[in-house]
Amino acid sequence: MARTRIFQSGNSQAVRIPLEFRLKGSEVEIFRRDGELVLREVEDRGLGAAFTLLTELPPEIDHRDDLPPQEREGL
Repeated sequence: MARTRIFQSGNSQAVRIPLEFRLKGSEVEIFRRDGELVLREVEDRGLGAAFTLLTELPPEIDHRDDLPPQEREGL
């Protein structure tokens, strides 16, 4: 189990996060659970993230041979 220091930063309390626990994003959720203080990374869910996911899709996700439209009688 790693240990770290708590320090004052302005009017807030801050914690130094060791390198092996470095976070990727710029924002975390914080909450208490059974006497523990939990930090959870927030996923980027904006349009930029959606566009990135779309660009990672293969060119043809579902290739199928569609049948021509059916002819129907007028109503």
